[in-house]
Amino acid sequence: MPKEFEIVREFEVDATPAQVWDAITTGTGGWLWPMEYEPKEGGAAPFGGVLVAWDPPHRLIGRTEDAEGVSVQTLNQLDHHIEPREGGGSWVRYVHSGILVEDWDNQYDGADKHTDFYLHTLRQYLTHFTGRTATFATTDGPEASGAPDALVTAARALGLPAGAQAGDTVRVDLAGTGPTEAVLDFRNAYFIGLRTDRAMYRFFGRNHFGATVGVSVHDFAPGADAERIGADWSGWLTGVYA
Repeated sequence: MPKEFEIVREFEVDATPAQVWDAITTGTGGWLWPMEYEPKEGGAAPFGGVLVAWDPPHRLIGRTEDAEGVSVQTLNQLDHHIEPREGGGSWVRYVHSGILVEDWDNQYDGADKHTDFYLHTLRQYLTHFTGRTATFATTDGPEASGAPDALVTAARALGLPAGAQAGDTVRVDLAGTGPTEAVLDFRNAYFIGLRTDRAMYRFFGRNHFGATVGVSVHDFAPGADAERIGADWSGWLTGVYA
C-alpha cells in the first residue's frame, strides 16, 4: 500500500555555494546523470517535475507527481539547501521524500543506500573535477548479474584486491582502457567507486535490490565518446557474467 518516506542527509564540502549549485543544476552529468532544469520557480524539472523553489545558490526543490517511467512512486521530491560555511566551503542539507506505492521496504532500502553513494560522488566531483564538463555513460549487466554475489564477481574481474579499502590506490583493469592506477574512493557491499585523474567509475550492486549490476562512467577527458564508453562497459559486463 502507498506509504510516505523521507531520506535526510547533511554534509560539509570545500566548495562554494555557487559551485555546489552549479553541480546540482547544470553539472549533474559529472556525478549523477545529465538533467535539465528550467531556471525559475514553477519551471520544468526532470522526470516531468516542477521547480517548487529556485533560489540560487541556496535552495532548489523539484517535485514530481506520477514520475515518468517510475511505477513504484506517486510522489517524489528532492530538496537541496545550501549555505556558506564559516571559514569557507558549504553546508548542504539534502532531503529526498515522497510516496512509494509498492515493495516499500526494498524500495526505501535501495533509495537510502543509493543516496549515500550519489552524495559521496557529488563530493568527489566538487573536490576533484568541479567546473569540468563530463561525458556520461551508463549500462546495466545481463540477467546473470542479478545473482547475490554479482558485485563481488565484478570486483574480482576488475582485479580489485579483496582487502582494499576506500582511500587506497589500486591497479585495476578498466574496460576500454586496460590496467590503470586508480583511487578506490568508495567501497561497501553495495557499491564500488573508482577515480582516476580523468574519470570516475561507479559500480552499482543493484543485485541486492532485485535488479542487476550497473556501471556509470563520468569521463572528464576532452573528446571522450559516450557511445564507445557505454559499449566497452556493456561488453565487459557481458563477458564477466557469461
